Amino acid sequence: MLKRIVQLFFILAGATLGFIFIPEFISLLNYSSMPDWLGNPYIGAVIGAVLLFVATFWMADYIVNGMRVLEEMIVKAPVTDVLFGTLGLVFGLVVAFLISLPLNSLEIPVINSVLPIFITFFLGYFGFQVGFKKRDELKSLFPASRTAVTKKREEELLIREDSSKVKILDTSVIIDGRIADVCQTGFIEGTLVIPEFVLEELQHIADSSDVLKRNRGRRGLDILNRIQKDLPVEVEIYEGDFEDIQEVDSKLVKLAKVRGGMVVTNDFNLNKVCDLQGVDVLNINDLANAVKPVVLPGEEMSVQVIKDGKEQNQGVAYLDDGTMIVVEGGRDYISKTIEVIVTSVLQTSAGRMIFAKPKLMEKAL
Repeated sequence: MLKRIVQLFFILAGATLGFIFIPEFISLLNYSSMPDWLGNPYIGAVIGAVLLFVATFWMADYIVNGMRVLEEMIVKAPVTDVLFGTLGLVFGLVVAFLISLPLNSLEIPVINSVLPIFITFFLGYFGFQVGFKKRDELKSLFPASRTAVTKKREEELLIREDSSKVKILDTSVIIDGRIADVCQTGFIEGTLVIPEFVLEELQHIADSSDVLKRNRGRRGLDILNRIQKDLPVEVEIYEGDFEDIQEVDSKLVKLAKVRGGMVVTNDFNLNKVCDLQGVDVLNINDLANAVKPVVLPGEEMSVQVIKDGKEQNQGVAYLDDGTMIVVEGGRDYISKTIEVIVTSVLQTSAGRMIFAKPKLMEKAL
């Protein structure tokens, strides 16, 4: 969308410049072989618009990237810096307009057309720099009491922002559904941000021809309705998008950087990407593993072996909370309930695995 706006601006600018300057340029050439219609201002406007539109094919991307970098710089900059810089810019533009008024009355073509543009650019830039670099001195012009109150409010806002960063939900954690129960308990504070591109992905999943995917997508939409209507948390729908990024996970990381928030997920790979990018992340699986009962090596438990394991003679069993238990030599006990002794526990963001061996084997040894 931003690229289209830049192209439209170039077309309008080219049409304006062509309308003004191309007929004069044609008249200066004074070639007798040229047709008369080339000196028509409207033909010049069309030529100028086409020329600058062609130029946008390699210039528009650089301009859009520069605007995005400028946008990120403004978003990350303190409010006072942006405010005083903007005031300086406005003051410089007003002065440039007052200076340009007498110049426009002159009948010298270059002075009354080009010079006001140069003055406007120069004074606008100069005013912004003065307002930005002299912000501390300008703030001292206000009463001390107002300054103290302003500083106190800024400190309170910073403390509040640090203690309750926005939580950005990804698709997997919405479909999982446990985030609603966690919010209901009050363990998550702050604003929950649901990006519009995540909602679009949920809608595509809910409209899928595959029954399993369709049910998961509809479950995710039901979870969002429950969070927004029934739970005491603030929910924000982020309508922005990052058109230059295709992957939803990459957009979530970018949004977390721009908003200074945290990504809430149960996707192991997204968890690792956030760690590499320096983005704070809350993994629901980590929370679930943290509140599971602690199992230590040497403990005994009764389990039912369900199926074969990946390695030879291994069997696999599960606890009530879904934790997988790998039983060494448990292949012979499939579909049976046996007593096992825990040998080791492996815990990662993807889940917890318990390794054990049958108690009967321990007695035999």
